[in-house]
Amino acid sequence: MRRAVMLAAFLAAFLAGCGGGPKFGSAGSVAQTLTELPEPTAADTMGVRTYRVAPLDKLRVDVYDLPALSLESVQVGADGILKYPVAGEVAVVGLTPAEVEGLLQQRLRQNYIRDPQVTVNLVQTTTQVVTVDGQVREPGQYPVIGGTTLIETIAKAKGLTETAKPSSVVVLRTVNGQKMAALYNLTAIRRGVYADPALYPNDIVVVDENVAQRYFRDAITIFSTLSYPLVALLP
Repeated sequence: MRRAVMLAAFLAAFLAGCGGGPKFGSAGSVAQTLTELPEPTAADTMGVRTYRVAPLDKLRVDVYDLPALSLESVQVGADGILKYPVAGEVAVVGLTPAEVEGLLQQRLRQNYIRDPQVTVNLVQTTTQVVTVDGQVREPGQYPVIGGTTLIETIAKAKGLTETAKPSSVVVLRTVNGQKMAALYNLTAIRRGVYADPALYPNDIVVVDENVAQRYFRDAITIFSTLSYPLVALLP
């Protein structure tokens, strides 16, 4: 029951202002010229191309030739403070990794570390995520780090439940302000019929036959015969 409520909430939020799902069979619903979901713009993913540190993010900090100061994973506090050896407490929320590097280098120099060379990389973020719901073993939000795909994301959610249909996987995305839905068949992807699609921050993945029917009710009957996913433009 709780999972059904969560799923309904995700769909309601995505369709807010859209007047519900598309009416398939009407003009402009299924995008006949599209065989895959377009890549979202930077605005759609809220600045994915310029990542800025958020509370509870995990960072990797490497200091050249100083392994004692290199940390594989250090978490930013809920208050936005990074506690780092020698440098002490550093406010990093809202900074880019390059800006954090410069700040740590400055702090280390102030503490008598000569010419420190610092590299900061994102390990895990709480702000750039893909939401996975429906008939997967562990629904939730999963970080997008260095790119991910549909198959990889389903694996992070511990795979499908026993009753799930691999042909009922819907990806919801906004591209340049246009809400879209795509229907994928995981079995076809694993067999190499078509490519495993890339996922991006703010994508919503729903594994649910009823949701697939809702978005693709007129076209779903031919889906199993196609060598590409179905893509729909939502009103």
